[in-house]
Amino acid sequence: MAIVTSKPQASSSSRTFLTRLLYPRDAEGLPRSPVKLAVGVSLVAAFALFLYRWYMEATAFTVGLDYFEPEFQTYWMSWLYGQGIVITLIGLIGLPAIWFTRPSKEEVLSMPASDELGWYMMLFTFLAVGSFLVVCVLGIWVEADAAWHQVTIRDTDFTPTHIQLFYGLIPMAAVGIVLGLAWIHTRLPDYQGRFSIPLGIAASAPLLIMPNLGYNEWGHTFFYAEELFAAPVHWGFVVLGWGLFAVTGFFLECFNRVSVLTKLKEKRA
Repeated sequence: MAIVTSKPQASSSSRTFLTRLLYPRDAEGLPRSPVKLAVGVSLVAAFALFLYRWYMEATAFTVGLDYFEPEFQTYWMSWLYGQGIVITLIGLIGLPAIWFTRPSKEEVLSMPASDELGWYMMLFTFLAVGSFLVVCVLGIWVEADAAWHQVTIRDTDFTPTHIQLFYGLIPMAAVGIVLGLAWIHTRLPDYQGRFSIPLGIAASAPLLIMPNLGYNEWGHTFFYAEELFAAPVHWGFVVLGWGLFAVTGFFLECFNRVSVLTKLKEKRA
């Protein structure tokens, strides 16, 4: 069990701009949600997703219908290779950076209660942002992928919707969740010396659907042409949804710790 300390809070003048942005406080010095930052991130991410979708709308039906055409290689396979390199680099650089810049166990366990509560406020806020972006992705790309295969010929595993959804957005989400998993277990006192099984399940969900993705493409190529969501070759994709449901268990872990921190604050008041 993590301990709670009561070190003096740093004055507002000594807090850096980034710290004030990520962990804002009210006039009494109590942590509050970084709403402005969350709104800014949501707007930027939504605009990026809009551009991502616009690229597909602008090129899918002109240069994206035939994998074997030179234009497909130029406009879509180069995009596939580029985003694959970027996502891989984010994971290869981000994970060691989080690990090698981690504070010592003693520093984490001695974190003041107000600072720890601020971390949870920031965490909850960006989980809400992530939920908003998940809805955007599901609403914009998943239905489009099924519709694409119902009106065009499936020639290979590489289609415009697959390149953006299965080889772009889902791997990007997987890398982001893994980085968040590492960050939480190296920065929060309540996760020192233990592993969150619910968060681990949620982090593995995008990875666990990859075998079914291969089976799905193999099945559609050789023996199953139907693209209805209820088709048997799609059943394995529910692993993603089931895995993400595990975030509820992670919320309960967080709420339990927040309850301890807020009760401690009430007693001191």
